[in-house]
Amino acid sequence: MSGGVKKIILLTLGWEELPKSISVFGAPPEQRMREPVPGVLLETDGGWLLLDTGFNTALVRDPWLYKRYFPAVDYRPVLPGPGEPIEEGLAAVGVDIDDIHGVALSHLHHDHAGGLKLFAGRVPVHMQQREFDFGMAPGYDMERYALNKVDYDDPRIEWQLTDGEGQIAPGVTVIPTYGHTPGHQSFLVELDSSVGGGGFVFAFDAADLTENIEQELPIGGVVGIDPRETVEPIRRLKKLARDKGYPLIPGHDPHVWPAMTEAFADKFGA
Repeated sequence: MSGGVKKIILLTLGWEELPKSISVFGAPPEQRMREPVPGVLLETDGGWLLLDTGFNTALVRDPWLYKRYFPAVDYRPVLPGPGEPIEEGLAAVGVDIDDIHGVALSHLHHDHAGGLKLFAGRVPVHMQQREFDFGMAPGYDMERYALNKVDYDDPRIEWQLTDGEGQIAPGVTVIPTYGHTPGHQSFLVELDSSVGGGGFVFAFDAADLTENIEQELPIGGVVGIDPRETVEPIRRLKKLARDKGYPLIPGHDPHVWPAMTEAFADKFGA
């Protein structure tokens, strides 16, 4: 593959009201945050690629489904509007959903994989093989692991699975950052020379907040490991960003995400 990404648009697909300890291991239990739910839209030579898909709105809006799929009393998903956040977000930036030629998931948590229903049977979906195996395994504790199998266990989905690092589109490389979930991946996005070159590293849930990056604080929400093991992927992302000379963008930071959304809109005219 040659070329690079022509345009980056950040979408806020909702918010989560939750204890800070989910994002920062050891944070006082009384500290709470309202964190954005990220989506990243990339224009590549092969068309538009969407990184992550937000919530399954049906599970949030229906009171009985909500009770079934979001039982934690200290956690609340918040939708940005009355419709589908992806459709509304795309309409706001002038992109038709039919122009999305591919989707990539950082991982299968319900705030990242819930919008797959819009793309099942329509476009390929990129993910790590480890994450697929984890999500499809029987017998997991749904509440503990924050997985809603109904979001992604659909035979119509055209999975494109990667084992480790790999390029999934011109200018877009998946970086394995296992820890938050067994097959979590982050993304290296490199811009085409026609828009000035350079690039960005999107951590997603390998580093929720700026303090995870700057202070190398472990993520609190993990699956089957000591949270302190999440520091090593943070350090690898920092090194990658440093070696490339690219900014490292945390996945759920309530200050960084809106600021970068505006900065990308200014740069790319979205």
